[in-house]
Amino acid sequence: MAIKARNLPVLGPQGFLNLAYWEWEAPSGAPVVFCAHGLTRNGRDFDTLAQSLSRQFRVVCPDLPGRGRSEWLPQAQDYTFSVYLAVISALFARLDAPGILWVGTSLGGVLGMLLASLPKNPVRRLVLNDVGPFLPQAALERIASQIGADPAFSNRYDLEAYLREVHSGFGALTDMQWRHIVAHSGRTRDDGRLGLAYDPKIGEAFRARPVRDIDLWSYYDAVECPTLVIRGAASDLLRSRDAIAMTERGPRAEVIEFPNAGHAPALMDEDQIETIRAFLAAA
Repeated sequence: MAIKARNLPVLGPQGFLNLAYWEWEAPSGAPVVFCAHGLTRNGRDFDTLAQSLSRQFRVVCPDLPGRGRSEWLPQAQDYTFSVYLAVISALFARLDAPGILWVGTSLGGVLGMLLASLPKNPVRRLVLNDVGPFLPQAALERIASQIGADPAFSNRYDLEAYLREVHSGFGALTDMQWRHIVAHSGRTRDDGRLGLAYDPKIGEAFRARPVRDIDLWSYYDAVECPTLVIRGAASDLLRSRDAIAMTERGPRAEVIEFPNAGHAPALMDEDQIETIRAFLAAA
């Protein structure tokens, strides 16, 4: 199935902005799978998964504001959960679907959990990729140290080396898979060099408050839809004991752990894709 680049004007805190999203052709009437990416990533991270799922699902992968091809927000303080959820709600309204099947990596998983905790929400099934309702300080400090510096690269080889180091938790990817990630991870800076495809102000927003543990258990406990949790065996963001607790409370999630990955599995491996497909198809 083919991918289509689409755009939607959405109302942000400072006025309208352009939201880019990627939609995969699907059979008529197919259920909608909504894929939400991590903090500094973009919707093209899901290309491999989406292409596979598009045989039976309509797959939509947005670039959240400040990422990929979506516009940057004027103010750093506007990069918040509430703004992301408002933008997602506008996109959901455009899709004209009775409900959605949510696949979220890291930040995208948190947004899915928050949305699924609300009354009358549209989430019918929820996949949380290496994230849960407890975000430990140590992992958040690691993330804070990596984002917002706006490094410059002389060429794509340097960009790839950087991405392989920072995102080593993606797992044992092939050279071709890394090249795909690199192809959608760069932007041209004002000085003509390569930069990362996200707004450096996202780092400012992340560090605006003291970095400490974040407890979202009350939201998780309010989730009622079937939930699948994917965990990288070496993850520092989703600790093993928290993943186990997620099977015992709230929606009592099913947890699948993948070896040779940390935070967060790239969802490019056939076993990972089939795990997600089977869970979503059970709806």
